[in-house]
Amino acid sequence: MRIGHDLLATPPRLASGRRVGQDPSSAAQRAEQSRPDRLVPGGGRQCFRAGGGGGEKTGPNPTDRRKKGSKHHVLTDAKGIPLAKSLTAANRHDVTQLLPLADTIPPVKGKRGRPRRRPARLYGDRAYDSRRHRLGLWARGIAPAIAQRNTEHGSGLGIYRWVVERTLSWLHQFRRLRVRYERRADIHEAFLTLGCIVICHNYLTGSLC
Repeated sequence: MRIGHDLLATPPRLASGRRVGQDPSSAAQRAEQSRPDRLVPGGGRQCFRAGGGGGEKTGPNPTDRRKKGSKHHVLTDAKGIPLAKSLTAANRHDVTQLLPLADTIPPVKGKRGRPRRRPARLYGDRAYDSRRHRLGLWARGIAPAIAQRNTEHGSGLGIYRWVVERTLSWLHQFRRLRVRYERRADIHEAFLTLGCIVICHNYLTGSLC
């Protein structure tokens, strides 16, 4: 069928009686499958810019010429599996989220009896070196293993802490988390939760490198 010089369909694709010869649902399914997923690989950093120019939980990013942005905070286990996460403005210090994240760690199923709610030890870099927060961890039954400020590098804690940086890298492979398009914080936090779910699913299925 042609309209002017445009070919709309070849004769074999048309059926008699003014009906389409092929089930149109299959074409709709193919079109739907070809659309990109909500989370798209893209790469990223811990501090990221808000694509909409602002919104809830955004602030001047000290690493990006003070443009408005947000920051992801993640607490993981020894294998890099996210246990707790939060979203703050880019100008919020990391240490402000240490105790809130520790308080939101879910119970861990294990041996029969009372489920374990706290890890035995918590590793952190110099950004988390604070007497008040160290005492807060001890009060929660968690032994802090945090590098001290104003000391030479080479504490050896990096062999444990690198898994957190890898988890943040996994999260920011999703373009929806690398650039924040949502002005509402709860919507972006939902995408952050989905990203953590994907990481857990990949770990359980053996897809993580």
